[in-house]
Amino acid sequence: MKVKPDLSFWKLWNISFGFFGVQIAYALQSANISRIFATLGADPHSLSYFWILPPLAGILVQPIVGAASDKTWTRFGRRIPYLFVGSLVAVLVMCLLPNAGSFGMAVSTAMIFGLVSLMFLDTSINMAMQPFKMMVGDMVNEKQKGLAYSIQSFLCNAGSLVGFLFPFIFTWIGISNVAPQGVVPDSVIYSFYIGAAILILCVIYTTVKVKEMPPAEYAEYHGITEEEEKEKINMVKLLVKAPKAFWTVGLVQFFCWFAFMFMWTYTNGSVAANVFDAPTVETAVNGISKVVLDTKSTQYQNAADWVGVLFAVQAIGSVLWAVCIPLFKDRKLIYSLSLVLGGLGFISTYFVHNQYVLFISFLLIGCAWAAMLALPFTILTNALSGGHMGTYLGLFNGTICIPQIVAASLGGSILALFTPKGVLPPEINMLVMAGVMLIIGAICVYFIKETKGEQVKA
Repeated sequence: MKVKPDLSFWKLWNISFGFFGVQIAYALQSANISRIFATLGADPHSLSYFWILPPLAGILVQPIVGAASDKTWTRFGRRIPYLFVGSLVAVLVMCLLPNAGSFGMAVSTAMIFGLVSLMFLDTSINMAMQPFKMMVGDMVNEKQKGLAYSIQSFLCNAGSLVGFLFPFIFTWIGISNVAPQGVVPDSVIYSFYIGAAILILCVIYTTVKVKEMPPAEYAEYHGITEEEEKEKINMVKLLVKAPKAFWTVGLVQFFCWFAFMFMWTYTNGSVAANVFDAPTVETAVNGISKVVLDTKSTQYQNAADWVGVLFAVQAIGSVLWAVCIPLFKDRKLIYSLSLVLGGLGFISTYFVHNQYVLFISFLLIGCAWAAMLALPFTILTNALSGGHMGTYLGLFNGTICIPQIVAASLGGSILALFTPKGVLPPEINMLVMAGVMLIIGAICVYFIKETKGEQVKA
């Protein structure tokens, strides 16, 4: 099996550049979905349920995209066609989702429209995101994979920074940050429009600049025989024969992504109540009176904008910490340390009531995010060789989606345990739980079994 040659820095950069645009879309979704559905009238105890559809779609789509792209060869490449199609769908949905409350639909209809749009948005973003990880596995040698995924992590966090800040910036320049009951503010709607435009431009750049390996060359560099090229894929057998790194990293992933699902779901309500003193209102849900935050209040919308700033601070912390990660020779040590710092960041939010002091909390959370983006894929792709790289990366997405589905399914019930009758749900408790989950993940890092270049047959 031939060894893949070293690539220049700019070739590594071009492979991942489109990730910048994809991550803007993902950041807009992460920071604004709870805000959008709360604005439409969702009960805080039900917010987590709106997050079930995205990872559920991801767990179905990613393995299919991975397996299909392993067998796809076109003049545009094997991964890029999926990247391009996913991005086009994402652009369309990004123009529709924030308008869920603006089409004159009833609240229930607007909710359903928003849910369907969210499902398509997350599916298409995942379809566009996964090929970047696969192309690094396809085209980059083992020595440079750490650098390649660090570049990808940098572009990911830079895109997140832009996406998170858009609503805050648009409000600052005078675009309306408040809207009638059930309608999403213009500052959010315009953020999705601009994000969609940047996404398609970045993907076009990658499509033009990156030339994937032709089949014969790919086979030489990955040690694939003619028989293996024609081999039918059996995902169940591949899972059974998966390297130990797949399962042990997956265990860590469970606790990490469980934690971040709680962050995306409950940070808006936590910051609005604990820092911005947003007013509350009583509402009747299924005949039961409940206390909820007044989502049409200026305090709530200002808090929601500030959450974008906090997520941007998290992205900055992640970029800075990503520079430090390669300096540590002990990969398990830096992985575990990063998750502990993130866990402490989550727990500290319980004690903070100043919007600027929260910067410290989210800088620490950024340390965990940096490790989550770079280290699992470095460990996994180093453990793999052969023609099933895309399929395995698609299956590995299950270690991201399953914990999110579990967290979203349990979130409402867990929050209810913390909520006495007639009291505003203490969403901040969910962030503390997120911190505990990250610390458990840090302990599980030491169960990881790293291996090198295993050939797996279906």
